[in-house]
Amino acid sequence: MRTSLAKAEQIPEYAYFMTSGFASVVASNPDGDTAEVGLIGREGLVGGFHLLGPAKSPTEVFIQLDGTGLRIGMAQLRQAFRSSPEIQARVMEFVQSQGLVLGQIAGCHRFHEAEERLARWLLMAQDRTDSDVLYLTQEFLGMMLGARRTTVTMIAGAMQRSGLIEYNRGTVKIPNRANLIAAARDCYPVVKGLFDGLYQKEVDSW
Repeated sequence: MRTSLAKAEQIPEYAYFMTSGFASVVASNPDGDTAEVGLIGREGLVGGFHLLGPAKSPTEVFIQLDGTGLRIGMAQLRQAFRSSPEIQARVMEFVQSQGLVLGQIAGCHRFHEAEERLARWLLMAQDRTDSDVLYLTQEFLGMMLGARRTTVTMIAGAMQRSGLIEYNRGTVKIPNRANLIAAARDCYPVVKGLFDGLYQKEVDSW
């Protein structure tokens, strides 16, 4: 069952530090069509954008898979953000990285085919779960890709025949990560580099 952490066009009451699994950042239109525009795992903070100003985010953030996190009131986090230079620097570093990833994903949706986008998304999910096995329904994958379930079935079948994934009844197994990286084209190395580069610099060096 989907657990909502932040609704579109609302200032959330709480922020969340993910400790396992990941939260999906999803954009939608009035017709109900959706597409993922980001993932937040243990590297980040759900609600970080709301520390930077009063604007309301047009995206929703939710957990669809098993995951855990630490919750803090947004007012408490805002106070800590304003009083601690280190907290402020780290939050802004993550928000900057998330914004850059969002831009890369937007390009991925525009320039790459659905199979390439699915490969990139599965790799991002694997980075945040440290598991070769992901429990993902066709409905959820369709929501993430902005595609119909029939399209997801076709793509997953083609990727399975190519040996990129093993897919059966909501379970996706990644047998060969290197092959999946090759299938994801140039988008994944960019988002992977941003993921790996977080929090590597001392605050004073900025």
